[in-house]
Amino acid sequence: MASAATGIHHVTLITARVQANVDFYLGFLGLDLVKRTGGYEDGEQLHLFYGNAEGAPGTLITFLVWEDGAAGRVGNGQVSEIALAVPRGSIGGWLTRALSRGLAVEGPLREFDEPVLRLKDPDGVIVKLVGVEAPGEEPTILRLRGVTILTETPEETAAFVARFGYRPGPVSGSVRRLLSQTDAVDVRDATGYVPGIPGTGTADHVAFRAADVAAVREAERGFARLNSSPTNVHDRKYFTSLYVREPGGTLIEYATDGPGFAIDEAPGQLGKILFVPDHDAARGEDLKLLMPQFSLPGEPRMPRRDLPFVHRFHVPEIPGDETLVLLHGTGGNEADLMPLAHRIAPSATLLGLRGRAHEEGVARWFRRFGPDRFDEPDIRAEADAFEAFIEGARTGYGLDPAHTTYLGLSNGANFLGAAMALHPGLIRRAILLRAMPVLSELPEVDLGGTAVLSIAGTQDAFVAEAERLEAWLSACGAEVTAKRIEAGHGLAAEDAVLARDWLAGLA
Repeated sequence: MASAATGIHHVTLITARVQANVDFYLGFLGLDLVKRTGGYEDGEQLHLFYGNAEGAPGTLITFLVWEDGAAGRVGNGQVSEIALAVPRGSIGGWLTRALSRGLAVEGPLREFDEPVLRLKDPDGVIVKLVGVEAPGEEPTILRLRGVTILTETPEETAAFVARFGYRPGPVSGSVRRLLSQTDAVDVRDATGYVPGIPGTGTADHVAFRAADVAAVREAERGFARLNSSPTNVHDRKYFTSLYVREPGGTLIEYATDGPGFAIDEAPGQLGKILFVPDHDAARGEDLKLLMPQFSLPGEPRMPRRDLPFVHRFHVPEIPGDETLVLLHGTGGNEADLMPLAHRIAPSATLLGLRGRAHEEGVARWFRRFGPDRFDEPDIRAEADAFEAFIEGARTGYGLDPAHTTYLGLSNGANFLGAAMALHPGLIRRAILLRAMPVLSELPEVDLGGTAVLSIAGTQDAFVAEAERLEAWLSACGAEVTAKRIEAGHGLAAEDAVLARDWLAGLA
């Protein structure tokens, strides 16, 4: 199975904050962004590829972006550290560079007779800078130097990794080193340690280099004869690969060098365009709205404020004055309504929020006891937190109340109705899709100057409840536009048309 050029093709990790990740790997380490694309398994997931300017195998570190996602746990069956080769004479420069940016650094140390600086990226991933024989003293990254794998089956793991062109190297304590032509895999005996849990701040897999597609196919047949974990060959556009788990549980990919990252962008211009996988092309524009935005080092950027709700902005290429604040339905997230909101107001800045109540593994805006029984103290507490968020967004992001519209779907629309009842005057314009009242007693409040569009489906089981909410809003002085469409509780194409026309009529 040894390829013409052995060694690591790339390492893939998971990040919770794309902007901090970009600032570290591009801004601090000085790598190049060579590709940005939607995930092949999940088109809504942003996947970034860093490396040298050519995107050469052996230089690549890639990240799946789980924006504000749950943290994982590094443990057995995972890559625990990544190592980058730097010129030996640059170690002092790297130390100064890290300290000047306030990064905690361990070292210089000596590991396997090499000078090492150990630090952590913003997600807590351990990144080692390893000095190798190379000219220069400037802090530069040359290539991947290696990875460390934690395992309870060190002999079996080492034997499995050897199939990819690695030979036995030195041993130091509980670590046995395997060597290729260009890099190293350190297999650490972590018997008795905790198993790894996938999530942000962990590695998804390490990929080794295959000579060509024929080598990948031969590996697939070989693993079948070994009765190893199931394998499938994948065309990832930029390379062909398969996945397999080694005996200790670490996910390994075997990937071809070609065709490479220059097949859809010109050399020297890599990483400029956001691509979506070909099989997701039909919803490509929506996917681009669902993926988080980021700025390259030195570019203008939206500040990030610490506010009560997880939130995300999408800023169009030519933003107008309007902002749409988006509240998802049950089981949604902060990006769910962005494609709909963009169709309603293409020039609006979109601000999506994530509900904080979690039931049965899904996000909501407040707890409930049944389909029509709600935890009203929780509603009131979350409405207070929502008011604090909006006030913080107005000062921290310059949110203009006169040019802000709130869009909620189902549970999010219900919450907006409750927020208007509990904090009158907070919301001046709202689009409520499939809404119902969730407070047992609707208070008499002054909603004069508030404009509301309510759209209900004629086949929705809760359409009568929408009418009750609309009547209360009108009785409180709100200017209510009530629309009915041939739909159930889910979204329909007509929602965007009606909302766009209503919003245009307010201008």
